[in-house]
Amino acid sequence: MCGITGYVGDSDALPIVSSTLANLEYRGYDSAGVALGNSELEIYKAEGKIGELTLPDSSTARSGIGHTRWSTHGPPTDENAHPHTDCTGEIAVVHNGIIENHAELRAELGAEHTFTSDTDTEVVPHLIEEHWDGEDLLDAVSAVVDRLAGSFAIAVLVEGRNEIVAARQDSPLVIGHGDGETFLASDVPAFVEHSRDVTFLEDGDVARIEPDGVEIYHDGERIERERTAVEWEAEAAEKGGYEHFMLKEIHEQPRALRQALTGRVDALSGDVDLDLGLPEEYLQSLEEIQIVAAGTSYHAGLYAEQLLEELADVRVTTHVASEYDVGGGRDPWQTLVVAITQSGETADTLEALRSAKASGARTLAVTNTVGSTVTREADETVYIHAGPEIGVAATKTFVSQVATATMLAVALGRTRGALSRDEASAVLDSLRGLPGAIQQVLDREAEIEAIAQEYADREAFFFLGRRLGHPVALEGALKLKEISYDHAEGFAAGELKHGPLALVTDDVLVLSVLTQGSNPEATLHNVAEVDTRGAATVGFGEAKGDGSVLDHSFSVPEAGLLEPVVANVYMQLFAYHVARSKGRAIDKPRNLAKSVTVQ
Repeated sequence: MCGITGYVGDSDALPIVSSTLANLEYRGYDSAGVALGNSELEIYKAEGKIGELTLPDSSTARSGIGHTRWSTHGPPTDENAHPHTDCTGEIAVVHNGIIENHAELRAELGAEHTFTSDTDTEVVPHLIEEHWDGEDLLDAVSAVVDRLAGSFAIAVLVEGRNEIVAARQDSPLVIGHGDGETFLASDVPAFVEHSRDVTFLEDGDVARIEPDGVEIYHDGERIERERTAVEWEAEAAEKGGYEHFMLKEIHEQPRALRQALTGRVDALSGDVDLDLGLPEEYLQSLEEIQIVAAGTSYHAGLYAEQLLEELADVRVTTHVASEYDVGGGRDPWQTLVVAITQSGETADTLEALRSAKASGARTLAVTNTVGSTVTREADETVYIHAGPEIGVAATKTFVSQVATATMLAVALGRTRGALSRDEASAVLDSLRGLPGAIQQVLDREAEIEAIAQEYADREAFFFLGRRLGHPVALEGALKLKEISYDHAEGFAAGELKHGPLALVTDDVLVLSVLTQGSNPEATLHNVAEVDTRGAATVGFGEAKGDGSVLDHSFSVPEAGLLEPVVANVYMQLFAYHVARSKGRAIDKPRNLAKSVTVQ
């Protein structure tokens, strides 16, 4: 969850570490800190956001590490901010993850070491102090890593040495290669303006990072890891004139979809090419697909479930990743487990994937991030190609996940003989028209902004949808609660009268998905039920029936089975403008971080 950055080179480290750290603030903003490598370490850290961290105007340091924190052990205070140091003040460590045996290690270190924080991280510099003889820092860090239980990415800086030693286990770290300088970070956006030539560290790796390159060791042996060229430009990780990353990414959805579709769809023949290596015989014999995901990706999974069942004629179940259990009564050889994760590093989803693999099931990752852990652990990977997403609240990745799931459903349907060419062509035509349909919604932003401002102070917001509209209702509610902190809930519309209707008052706004694929006429009956109880109502779609129960109605361009996804863009804009009207920290909502790398 936390963000790590590092630099070693010939340039002034201070502005580079400072700027790359600012690029990672979406990973945590409870506190921040920097350590600069000089003849003596310079440590600057404080509670609060990165912008509140006081740094010197200049420094002669040529190496440094930085950290932005999402609190797990210990509240956000100056003392708990990273970097943490040893008793001598010569060793500085930043850490992302959880050291599960920290209490045991702290007790072992005992009275000989002075601890100044509540964090699990602080045991690491003290352990390094115990193992380091002043010679090879990598050897000392390797010895300490062998003693740590849990998930971690760590970076270590020692005074007087122009090197960083880093290690990872279940938390991401990526190295950027430059000319006479090397970068380290939790995510590529940190340093993409400096380097797009990267190496992703893998679990168990320990790396020595120096200006002229990197040495990587695994189980004590020197190894080489593949270099990857990042395809997107540095500008993709910048706001580009928008007030917030979230709004920029909402407006990037047409482009993200075109990237997802390029080179994959042949609507005329009804074929999709996802470059899957799964044998046709296996896909034809599938009895079940299990989808595991969390948050927005889980809602995309619920949407994918219905598409796969309808288009590929296969039983599908969708699981909250943290609750996943392989269970009995299933044949793992005829089960495909699909892990949907934007970052490819979501701890709960990775754990579910590993459980599935251990049972003997084949696995498929649907992700946005090249080189992420899930791509190495899954049997097959399909990328959504959405480009970098910086805003904590996912937007363009949701629609790209659904589009990719649609292509997967068509490909499986064709392979399994469940979908004719004409049927597949119709779905793919809708898919190809999706960028234009979403652009039409984006062109009406001013109208949805006016509605958001009119109803921003309502006591609660309920989102209703049936069938394909249900996951979109859940996603609409999640976006609003994430960034506006309002009470927002999504319901299967038919469930409203089985309890939630008791919550409806004249201080509630109800937003409904009334598109093709969401049984709009039946949903409109549920809207009438809240209308008679005084709630204000907004509908997205062209339901036939008594439209008089809607206070406001927004048309949704025709998009077949994907119309609810188009309606979702209205809900994204609604959530954004409600939050903006309340002055919320839209890109950095309280208590949340972009990539959930701890369980």
